[in-house]
Amino acid sequence: KEQIAAGIDPAEAEEAIRRAALRRRANTFGAAVEDYLRLHVIGPNPAKLKQRNGREVRRLLLRTFMPIWGDLPITAITRDQVRDVIEDVRDYGTAAMLAKRGAKEKHHNGAAKPTPGQARNLFSYLRAFFSWTIERGDFGLEVSPCDRLRATRLRGAQRSSDRTLTDLELFAFWRAALRTPYPYGAVHRMLVLTGLRLNEVADASWGEFDLKEKLWTIPARRMKGTDDAARPHAVPLTSDMLAILEELPRFKGGDFLFSVTGGTSPVWMNDKVKKRLDVKMLRCLRALARMRGEDPAKVKLAPWVNHDLRRTLRSGLSRLRIDHDVKEAVLAHVKPGIVDRYDRYDLAVEKREALEKWGARLRDIVQPTPENVVSFAARDLSSAVGR
Repeated sequence: KEQIAAGIDPAEAEEAIRRAALRRRANTFGAAVEDYLRLHVIGPNPAKLKQRNGREVRRLLLRTFMPIWGDLPITAITRDQVRDVIEDVRDYGTAAMLAKRGAKEKHHNGAAKPTPGQARNLFSYLRAFFSWTIERGDFGLEVSPCDRLRATRLRGAQRSSDRTLTDLELFAFWRAALRTPYPYGAVHRMLVLTGLRLNEVADASWGEFDLKEKLWTIPARRMKGTDDAARPHAVPLTSDMLAILEELPRFKGGDFLFSVTGGTSPVWMNDKVKKRLDVKMLRCLRALARMRGEDPAKVKLAPWVNHDLRRTLRSGLSRLRIDHDVKEAVLAHVKPGIVDRYDRYDLAVEKREALEKWGARLRDIVQPTPENVVSFAARDLSSAVGR
């Protein structure tokens, strides 16, 4: 009655309220993230991601920020909130950060564990997301809450690693990978044979392979780089790689090599996979120590990450006296400056020779005669490390 008396149509007023609510809902952090993932990260075809690391970006944004900011207007998120979340992830881990904010994850006790690497990735992904929303102009955001936050101070400086696996660790790694079920063990064996990055192997599909020509061509969209910096990368398939491919199942419903969904989506190589591999490696190393008459309890496995396999291959090629340009080509490193623009020879023959030599060297390490590993009496190495 008051609206009618004021000359306002109640139906129109109700519709205006509804439209305003829809606008607020469309401008929430959650709605913006969904658009960002759909339009910029994943794209229309989940099998052909727009971003090389699209699955990781999606997982971390949804897991970390949606439970705490999903219903907030994107313009309401402050610099202090961003800083506090990233610092809590850095110092206590994602689960503890969420629990602190009343968003405890299912099947997780929220125990505190510092994860500076996770914090680095989260801040990078979040900063890219807010930059996209401003550029898009659909969400009313004019200034990113990540502005004026210094990445190195907030997340800690990223430390470069010089870790490579020793021959004994490579032996233990290969044995552990062989004892790790599909698809995880096969992914790790392909990593050390190819020197590729984790997702470049884990996301492989059969359409990329020419088995007749013994060639694996990874499209530019799956390689590291932006815009025209990313290039397709050809991997010559050695006998060791082909042997692994022959072991893999072929799915009728999907094209991905390494999958737990019948080939419809690639496998996710999470931290638990790596931890289980480390346990098997340490067990093998301690068995070898026991055979040498040493105290196995004193044997430790120094921390390492999957990317160290790439560095191990690169170092191994140096020991094999492989030419510098060939080593860089194996790792898909773009030639510097003007050289790349004018010299487009892909060193295909040389890369094949280098990877074959590395494969032979790796076989010498992982399939040795006993005296090449340790000196001990006539005991069977395979049975000992298999315990």
